[in-house]
Amino acid sequence: MSIVNITNVRVLDNPTLFRNSYQFEVTFECIASLLEDLEWKLIYVGSAENLHFDQVLDSILVGPVPVGVNKFVFQAEPPKSDLIPHEDILGVTVILLTCSYKEREFVRVGYYVNNEYMDEELKENPPEKVEFDKLYRNILAEKPRVTRFPISWDNPEADETAASTKAEEDAKVENASGQEDDLMEEEELIDEEEEEEGDDVEEEEELVDEEDIEDEEDLDEGVEASQE
Repeated sequence: MSIVNITNVRVLDNPTLFRNSYQFEVTFECIASLLEDLEWKLIYVGSAENLHFDQVLDSILVGPVPVGVNKFVFQAEPPKSDLIPHEDILGVTVILLTCSYKEREFVRVGYYVNNEYMDEELKENPPEKVEFDKLYRNILAEKPRVTRFPISWDNPEADETAASTKAEEDAKVENASGQEDDLMEEEELIDEEEEEEGDDVEEEEELVDEEDIEDEEDLDEGVEASQE
């Protein structure tokens, strides 16, 4: 279970010019004391085909983190346009907000970003050289994608105990399933025994009927002998 959980992210000043700063208001909850600070990063994906074009716009440490609900504004400078491939400047890309503890990333929030001109003429006929003073970005704030990663926090023994407890619970579930299967087999066995007993009763009844027939035949022979 994660000790820190993001409860809300607001994208401020959106949409805006490409060269304006990024601003995210982050609200998160901490359910236990932390010995170290949280590291937050903002990463701009320069190209979907090559990770080398990713730019870390800023990295900040937040702490000491009190238990409860916390809020802060993360502000970062825009990406350096000369480090973005020319063909990837316009169009859709991704901005990532990540958080790590002890250099271990445990949550990532991704947003699509659309870079485009607002002027209709520039939209239809974009210039060969990008005019950044007229280029806008729009972060699709309503559709974030959140990815979580399990990490060990300040007490690895507690994590191992939790994992052991989960394993025991899984074993109990498996044992319960096995007992249920045994019970079903036992019920089927009882049914078979009852059927066999039923067959024995039928055989006994048939045997009685045959004896009755033999007795009747003997009686008939005795009557015929007496008549003679």
